[in-house]
Amino acid sequence: MAELNVNIGALKLKNPVTTASGTFGYGIEYDDFMDISRLGGIFVKGTTIQPREGNPYPRMAETPAGMLNAVGLQNKGADYFAAHIYPEIKDIDTNMIVNVSGSSVETYVACAEKIAELEKIPAIELNISCPNVKQGGMAFGVTTAGASEVVRAVRKVYPKTLIVKLSPNVTDITEIARAVEAAGADAVSLINTMLGMAIDVEKRRPVLSTVTGGLSGPCVKPVALRMVWQTYKAVQIPIIGLGGISNWKDAVEFMLAGATAIQIGTYNFIDPTVGIQVIEGIEAYCDKHGFASARELVGALEV
Repeated sequence: MAELNVNIGALKLKNPVTTASGTFGYGIEYDDFMDISRLGGIFVKGTTIQPREGNPYPRMAETPAGMLNAVGLQNKGADYFAAHIYPEIKDIDTNMIVNVSGSSVETYVACAEKIAELEKIPAIELNISCPNVKQGGMAFGVTTAGASEVVRAVRKVYPKTLIVKLSPNVTDITEIARAVEAAGADAVSLINTMLGMAIDVEKRRPVLSTVTGGLSGPCVKPVALRMVWQTYKAVQIPIIGLGGISNWKDAVEFMLAGATAIQIGTYNFIDPTVGIQVIEGIEAYCDKHGFASARELVGALEV
């Protein structure tokens, strides 16, 4: 049987399969459907230093082969997370990783400092790429200067594994990836949602209250794959690939393109047990094709 464990910097994952922030709650919501400790990691929903109400409804819309969301990082804040959520998730036998966001460099830093105090949270995913907030979020992720500034500031206060989530809504993803690598990121995750919109033709109005929102699901997979492949050739740090993964074959494609690990997002809403199926599928693929380890898949694309 192939070994499935992989490393994201100093972070050790029992397998490459993790869940994307915002699609898996805090993990415990999925306890009834599967043994969540079998996953390599769980990226919990976005957390900010202050509570956020999120955007007005409607803020989700189904689209062909995907969905739009404009939730806007609704959460009760880092203090609430530390006091009420952390005690419930800290003893789950997998990597519980917090997605950290902010509206300024200072709020990113404050949130990262708060999460750093939690012993059993081994990593954060710095969200500099959310298209659903009016300040911060994607504003930092679309320029090399903005991305560098926030990553460098967080790196100074955060001693554990720092993963930076990149936006696809840029001209050249490799420029941003190189910038955050130089600023101290231990890994990058990509892609976050693409900017899209939907229109109600009867009302002649946008479906979402915010007009535009983040597009995810199978429709974004070809773009995500291309960006992971480009980034793999541009940086030395590990890549976590995501964007439209709905089965083990999709996951293997991302690993062949250069991803050390993957995140499953939108498909969790369709089949809550998809993560376990993907773990088993990667293992079967490795055994069938003579790979002794899942690590051997990373970047094994023959071009």
